[in-house]
Amino acid sequence: MRLFVFGMGYTAQVISLRLLDEGWQIAGTCRTAEKKAALDAAGIRAFLFDADMPLEDAKAALNGATHILHSVPPGEDGDAVLTHHGGDIADLSGLNWIGYLSTTGVYGDHQGGWVDEDTPRSPAGPRGQRRADAELGWMAHFEQASLPVHLFRLPGIYGHGRSALDSVRAGRTRRLYKEGQVFSRIHVEDLASGVIASMKKPNPGSAYNLCDDEPAPPQDVTAFACELLGVPVEPLTPIEEADLSPMAQSFYGESKRVKNARMKDELGVRLAYPNYREGLRALLAQGA
Repeated sequence: MRLFVFGMGYTAQVISLRLLDEGWQIAGTCRTAEKKAALDAAGIRAFLFDADMPLEDAKAALNGATHILHSVPPGEDGDAVLTHHGGDIADLSGLNWIGYLSTTGVYGDHQGGWVDEDTPRSPAGPRGQRRADAELGWMAHFEQASLPVHLFRLPGIYGHGRSALDSVRAGRTRRLYKEGQVFSRIHVEDLASGVIASMKKPNPGSAYNLCDDEPAPPQDVTAFACELLGVPVEPLTPIEEADLSPMAQSFYGESKRVKNARMKDELGVRLAYPNYREGLRALLAQGA
């Protein structure tokens, strides 16, 4: 099996390293020569790619790929992978699976209500709209070119080096409070399990929510991280009193609970960390 990854970021590297351990060949893209050298040293053949820097020789880079994972966020000009290399991907023979890492932001705001994969796309802002447009572009590719496309809608991702524990240690936390606000999240290792399960059991045209079992208010997650670290839990700050960046404003402008039944029933995923408490306890025990 040979996986080619567009966008070898945090999540994609966790997936890739697990597959390397299973004997897969892994290649992927990054944006800098320094990152390329680090990936090459880790056993991942790296190629430079960005929105304004297509693959220099796409045919050679993609040759032999059986699986493609796409984790590059769309920009204002659209999905760079689809724009630059959609045709190259469609020309591949022996391609078993394509996975596009999207976000639950495509559902928009549901005022704390539940959503599943059949909930219509209704993004609330430009970032969510770009994701929805990218999903539609890849699904059109699925229908027109019979490509084995799968969509993965991701909530907040945490794991080693990227959790509420790290934020508390760095003094970067504020317990913002907004009435009824909840978010879904997932430990990166459970996310990787879902993607890998789909690779081994393709169902082209499908979408999956990859999230844990317990949507929760963000201030509760921060408070639990403080308790684990033995530091004082700071008081709540009403959202109206916070000077938020435009990105944070969009973040708090949406509230929903995301269902994960399809991930469990179809892909057979059993969560190692079904809620943030178990995930954070494990990270602390692992020295993260």
